[in-house]
Amino acid sequence: DGHKKARNAYLNNSNYEEGDEYFDKNLALFEEEMDTRPKVSSLLSRLANYTNLTQGAKEHEEAENITEGKKKPTKTPQMGTFMGVYLPCLQNIFGVILFLRLTWVVGTAGVLQAFAIVLICCCCTPQMGTFMGVYLPCLQNIFGVILFLRLTWVVGTAGVLQAFAIVLICCCCTMLTAISMSAIATNGVVPAGGSYFMISRALGPEFGGAVGLCFYLGTTFAAAMYILGAIEIFLVYIVPRAAIFHSDDALKESAAMLNNMRVYGTAFLVLMVLVVFIGVRYVNKFASLFLACVIVSILAIYAGAIKSSFAPPHFPLNHEYVLVDITTSFTLLVGIFFPSVTGIMAGSNRSGDLKDAQKSIPIGTILAILTTSFVCILLMDPVFGHSKANGEPTWALLLTAAIAELGILIASLDLVAPILSMALSFMGMSICLALMFISSWYYAIVAMVIAGMIYKYIEYQGAEKEWGDGIRGLSLSAARFALLRLEEGPPHTKNWRPQLLVLLKLDEDLHVKHPRLLTFASQLKAGKGLTIVGSVIVGNFLENYGEALAAEQTIKHLMEAEKVKGFSQLVVAAKLREGISHLIQSCGLGGMKHNTVVMGWPNGWRQSEDARAWKTFIGTVRVTTAAHLALLVAKNISFFPSNVEQFSEGNIDVWWIVHDGGMLMLLPFLLKQHKVWRKCSIRIFTVAQLEDNSIQMKKDLATFLYHLRIEAEVEVVEMHDSDISAYTYERTLMMEQRSQMLRHMRLSKTERDREAQLVKDRNSMLRLTSIGSDEDDETETYQEKVHMTWTKD
Repeated sequence: DGHKKARNAYLNNSNYEEGDEYFDKNLALFEEEMDTRPKVSSLLSRLANYTNLTQGAKEHEEAENITEGKKKPTKTPQMGTFMGVYLPCLQNIFGVILFLRLTWVVGTAGVLQAFAIVLICCCCTPQMGTFMGVYLPCLQNIFGVILFLRLTWVVGTAGVLQAFAIVLICCCCTMLTAISMSAIATNGVVPAGGSYFMISRALGPEFGGAVGLCFYLGTTFAAAMYILGAIEIFLVYIVPRAAIFHSDDALKESAAMLNNMRVYGTAFLVLMVLVVFIGVRYVNKFASLFLACVIVSILAIYAGAIKSSFAPPHFPLNHEYVLVDITTSFTLLVGIFFPSVTGIMAGSNRSGDLKDAQKSIPIGTILAILTTSFVCILLMDPVFGHSKANGEPTWALLLTAAIAELGILIASLDLVAPILSMALSFMGMSICLALMFISSWYYAIVAMVIAGMIYKYIEYQGAEKEWGDGIRGLSLSAARFALLRLEEGPPHTKNWRPQLLVLLKLDEDLHVKHPRLLTFASQLKAGKGLTIVGSVIVGNFLENYGEALAAEQTIKHLMEAEKVKGFSQLVVAAKLREGISHLIQSCGLGGMKHNTVVMGWPNGWRQSEDARAWKTFIGTVRVTTAAHLALLVAKNISFFPSNVEQFSEGNIDVWWIVHDGGMLMLLPFLLKQHKVWRKCSIRIFTVAQLEDNSIQMKKDLATFLYHLRIEAEVEVVEMHDSDISAYTYERTLMMEQRSQMLRHMRLSKTERDREAQLVKDRNSMLRLTSIGSDEDDETETYQEKVHMTWTKD
């Protein structure tokens, strides 16, 4: 057809040096760099379709090749706060200890001590939820075997007052830990992973791994505790004749009962393992039915209490067998009862199935704690003082079953409970730590040793510590260790913060021309993160060394006055642009390097006596871009409010026209943390073109800000293309032309990405080469490409 196809620049760029006639013409569309800023509407569309289920490389390639009509709909989590958090927590907290030991604790310790025990436990244990996702599961876990088998025993042993104290202490411990985990759950989107993921996200993988493994061991022993409680109810209260081992000697009867517990417990555990192999999702469908059975059991306890008040049962007095004062104590009762309030993890463990985990987890868990605490306190009535193909992890399940079997072989519910209490109590501080030693001091020490070993195993083993002169040597060693850790790789997107390099201009007397730049940096950072203040003195280093020291001291005093916590760096260079380039390249150490450059706008550049004033500004912008750093240019910085001013009202307006990676969203949020801007409101205006869906854009942007916990008023302004800046419109049009041309060439997606990347790399090399050229030649060469917008303001 007369056209060259084999030598087309888009099919093979290796022959562009041979003078391909298509090179200059076709690559005009790729004259700008390829890492362009997309429109805000496209960004919000991607944010609205976000899913926390990661996709592997193979699945991603398969998804690219599937036609639009054959794509399977993505299943998104739909569980709410009730089913996802509240119900699991309720099911876990209402467990065997509540039924078997709570009344015993009240009877043994008395009302006050029992109340203290419940209060401590309820203020300690961890995590979150809402109704079916959090509230009901938590109720099902808290209303367990201890509630049915030990609560009445606690009341009868300790007395109403001590039992009330026990319940109160346990509930306080649970509540405090739940509030702490709620703070973690509300800090952004909570994907699948449960409690381990949330702890790892907040405290790092070392703490997450240590706490997660302890929680896993505790939960595994909890399985043994629930099984033993069920077997005890079955053999003692329902079918006593089903016991396999018997003894005519009364002293050996307890040993025979322990053997019965081991046999029946092992059989029950095997049954549970088979159920998990079949699929837990089928069991979860009957969660509401199981909870109904638990609630009926609790109502039966109240019915029995009411009946006993009208027709008290007659028991013979056997004072010779009463050994309560010798064999029990307040701390022992706390250790036995505390596991009954540790079921609130059920809601957070279902974080991947919740529709809005950061809302459901806190509400559901706290409601479950309040509900179960109310039920436990009501039970302390004085009357009780007188009475693989399916995706299941096979090997992990077998390991869990083996660990649970160890708990069953112990056979005694009262001996298994402190182990569970040990593992879960580690998840707190203060009250939780005290409860560990109250429950069992030797188990508490073992838990801390195990957690410490896990932490050190997961933690990266860095260089050895260097001991110098006391505290200073320790600080130096810690700083060195931290810098080496930061050097491992680039920071994650979640950890990105603006680390500032503030470029100050000095006058002839070596005084700072625009000190309000430091005010802006101080309010932006609020004393946190890295701030480097740099400046340049034109001259010779040997001749101007004294002036450099004096200027550096001036900058340090100004930093102290503006409350800027950071470092100062002053460079002596032959040329101003050369010194600025050196600052941008060399400031910082290791991972503590700046990622954002702050400078002032060259006011009055048209009337400036220095003809190179605007050239210096353009050169600084280009060097910053070449270094892949963010750039903040402050205009009219002299009118910026000082640190002593405080606005009682006002707005921080942000015009989000072109997506810049989220910097415009981050700046007002950081400023609002300072006392000067704390009472101001944030208003975000985004621009929609006529073909965009303004309503959907506003909804997506509001959802985006909700996940970031940024309170801002969102407004979408519809504007015509002619109203948007010429640069933005031309740039967007150019990108559309590039994409359209590549589609006409019928290239695959991989070929399009490869060709575009080759053009970008070649263009970047040309820009880097031009940046290193002489100052005057560079200015003259690119003078025609400089476009500056000047306004009267």
